[in-house]
Amino acid sequence: MRIRNIYCLAALGLALAGIRSVAQESALPGGPLSGITSRELELFREGRGDFMEVEQASEGLGPLFNGTSCAQCHNIPAVGGTGTMVEVRAGYRDDRGVFHAPPGGTLQHLFSVPPHDCQVSIYAEANIIAHRISVPLFGAGLIDAIPDSTILALADPDDRDGDGVRGRAAIIQDVASGTTRAGRFGWKAQQATLLSFAGDAYFNEMGITNDFFHGEPPDSGDPARLRRCYPAGATEDVRDSRTGLRGVDNFENFIRLLAPPPRGAITDAVLRGEKIFLDLGCGTCHRPQLETGVNANPVFNRRAVPLFSDLLLHDIGTGDGIEQAAATGAEIRTPALWGLRFRRPLLHDGSAATIEQAIGRHQVEAGNSRSRFDALPAAQAAELLAFLKSL
Repeated sequence: MRIRNIYCLAALGLALAGIRSVAQESALPGGPLSGITSRELELFREGRGDFMEVEQASEGLGPLFNGTSCAQCHNIPAVGGTGTMVEVRAGYRDDRGVFHAPPGGTLQHLFSVPPHDCQVSIYAEANIIAHRISVPLFGAGLIDAIPDSTILALADPDDRDGDGVRGRAAIIQDVASGTTRAGRFGWKAQQATLLSFAGDAYFNEMGITNDFFHGEPPDSGDPARLRRCYPAGATEDVRDSRTGLRGVDNFENFIRLLAPPPRGAITDAVLRGEKIFLDLGCGTCHRPQLETGVNANPVFNRRAVPLFSDLLLHDIGTGDGIEQAAATGAEIRTPALWGLRFRRPLLHDGSAATIEQAIGRHQVEAGNSRSRFDALPAAQAAELLAFLKSL
């Protein structure tokens, strides 16, 4: 723990500098990164419009879906943020402890298009039912530009330093590039790039097929129902004749150029609270800052990214039981804390109404840090919370 705290304290000054230079680029959440070109601003606006567009069944929506637009799930406190929609996932764990996904995958869609004869109920054999709220997308382009090597260097699955923290990189096959990458997007770090993330959401949340996710999910083993509900057809996300861009391209452009959330006022109490945060060991997982790699675009070239996450999978006792991509049922990717002051509720399922409740849920790998928090004098606990509420 001592080595990691030294690292975090050394990074503190850099993190604060990065916060001021990167996270305050937009006066309010939802704006574009500063320094982008006029063409990039055009792509941002075009993408934002597509992100907000309400899809229709005639455009490929369904037959099963969770939302009719990206913004329906990502709108708090601005377009691109979190939302009030709750995704439902289900699975079955047998007597041997082996996890089984339903035939069509763990996602259980909430809605269907008329005449609704394709609507499904929650997997009948499920003994694990989980809920997830939307992950905010502010600053995701900077996260996308962090090299895999940076994430891999932070991993410590064998707990070599003996601090009880076993962060693990999610090694996945990225569908957009066809390469093996370190996952970083989604609650289970199930996607490695923004293009794959966009394609996944377009397909799984709205039922719109695209170049990366083909066909409709076989939600049942009934061949007749499969043919009726998911007739073979062309890919539904097609290129616009005017721009030459697909829907997934527009979504990627908007998310990639979306600025990080602005930081709140940095007072003396906030600075003391950040030092307490690091002293407790919270920075072991919630790394104050990572850095983008070499990039031809100066907006993304070697930029400080003060996201307060290591982008690794951890077991802190809040896992939803669903196995997905490289993640076990117990693991959740460390959520970035930037923008925390704009978010409620908290945790992957929205089960924590306050920061204090979220901290209280931390166990297993985070148990030592949580115990130290519980032992803090009231004044220091208040300063720590002041810091967290400034993010």
